[in-house]
Amino acid sequence: MISKPIRGSKTHGALKYLFGPGKANEHTDPHIVASWGGFAPDPGRDPGDPDATLVQLRDVLDLHVVRYGKPVTQHVYHRPVRADPTDRILSDEEWGTIARRIVAASGIAPEDDPNGCRWIAVRHADDHIHILATVVRADLTQARLRGDQYRVETELTKIEREYKLKDLSDTRTREYRDAIPKRAKGKELHKAQRLGREGTDRDRLRTAVRQALAGAADEEEFTARLTAKGVLLAVRRAPSGDVTGYKFALPTGDENGPIWFSGSKLASDLTQPKIQARFALGVDQPASPTPHPRTWPADGRHRASTTIERAYPAFDDDQDAARAEALIRGGLEVLDTLAATSPTLSRKELHQAARAMEYTRTAHTRAAGADLRAMRSAARELLHAGPATGRGEDGTAAATILTSLVLLAVVIAKWHAAQGHRHQADAARTAADHLRAAYTRHAAKPIAHLTLEGRLLPKPDHDRQADAVRQTLPADQATRLLAEDNWAALAATLAQAEATGHNPTTLLTNAAGRRELATADSPAAVLTWRIRRDANLPTPAPAATPDELRTRAARARTTSRTTGTPATTVITPPAPVAPDQVRRTR
Repeated sequence: MISKPIRGSKTHGALKYLFGPGKANEHTDPHIVASWGGFAPDPGRDPGDPDATLVQLRDVLDLHVVRYGKPVTQHVYHRPVRADPTDRILSDEEWGTIARRIVAASGIAPEDDPNGCRWIAVRHADDHIHILATVVRADLTQARLRGDQYRVETELTKIEREYKLKDLSDTRTREYRDAIPKRAKGKELHKAQRLGREGTDRDRLRTAVRQALAGAADEEEFTARLTAKGVLLAVRRAPSGDVTGYKFALPTGDENGPIWFSGSKLASDLTQPKIQARFALGVDQPASPTPHPRTWPADGRHRASTTIERAYPAFDDDQDAARAEALIRGGLEVLDTLAATSPTLSRKELHQAARAMEYTRTAHTRAAGADLRAMRSAARELLHAGPATGRGEDGTAAATILTSLVLLAVVIAKWHAAQGHRHQADAARTAADHLRAAYTRHAAKPIAHLTLEGRLLPKPDHDRQADAVRQTLPADQATRLLAEDNWAALAATLAQAEATGHNPTTLLTNAAGRRELATADSPAAVLTWRIRRDANLPTPAPAATPDELRTRAARARTTSRTTGTPATTVITPPAPVAPDQVRRTR
């Protein structure tokens, strides 16, 4: 089924159309199949004076609008609902039930709400109905309709399944197509192929504009960052001098000059009004840097990861499309900034994740300001912290923020899937895959160090950390976590935190309470990075040379054989790699 709302200001005019012959006499037997109380006057069933009944129907529909006492902008809510031509013909009773479900989902007349708006559903053809309502409720407040389209689309998907109608969820992705980046034309693709470039000028330009915009506080900063990236900017002005649009271009050596793209030709959210709306939200100033400049990138990534994790619960609410859209847009800004400030080790994967995340956006939703500001501020935090090296503390901070972003992509995918947005859900899963690849590159070495240390923990220390996990997590989660390969790394982290005065149970409770452990590939790894960040633990590093570790492992095995005490499982470090082999692997 397809449905989209139309707003208007003339109740009588809308009724005349619904009960009239149509533009080409296509309306047959117009009549009401459902209404707000079940007793609305029906001009289509009045054998006497249908015109008088039409006026009467207008008056009862407008009753609360008149009582409201002041003008209501576009008080008419008109929503056609059309079945697919291949669907069976539904009865009046079935259409009536569908209409009641749609007005409940939209917010016009929520279920069991005696103060809902007045509405009718008119059928004048086999394959569709028209829902007409006025938006003032019986308690003289206006209906809360923000995000109504997403709720209605979700309900339509359920209706299609229950009534065994054709699934039109893909057709309902018009808004998705409006939101996604504008695709390059054939000539652009051929040019990029001829010049051996990975992307077209349009794609490269869109990426550059997004990275310049990510976390920018105002137009001046945005313009300066465009210039630093070599992007040309032209401002279109009205005769009054007001700015009415932006155009962007990359410098070329062509004698015909650069090829300009308006913001709308790059993406729907890169128009001048949309960019200015972001600046109007403002951003929070980054935290004061530590006295040690070398730790700034790591500090910024740790703080940004905390902001990302606070966003997860917003996706639990299937109805709040505005918050979800704000956090998706903000997450894209964080990704763009992270890609621009990350080392070569993971930059390509992060860039690909950001491009996939562009396809998770939705259109025509007014994003929640506070949520978008928080995520834009996290992007600014990364920008202020500066480029990271990917080594040492930077590497562990990168692993931490990447686990946070992977889980953000996962919850975005789950949210879109629940809304019936198949394409956006697939794009979010693609972004998560790229983020996992980037995470692996940063996490492999520190996780290996921690695993060695964890497997060589004395048995009492090992058992104490395992008991803390069993006390903190549900039994099934604790069992899964203790069976993981990464459990040893978490045990080492908990032991280190305990040695610095932290309570492992408290740290586990706080880290596990940030949601989405169940969907993590490795809950132990997620908890490891969260706890290291929360406890401000140093970068994982070998506690001993490989020979020393082998000696400690042998002693542990000998102790086990002579005393009968089970030794903690140990891992034998790999043999040293020759320098020429290191160079080849690089």
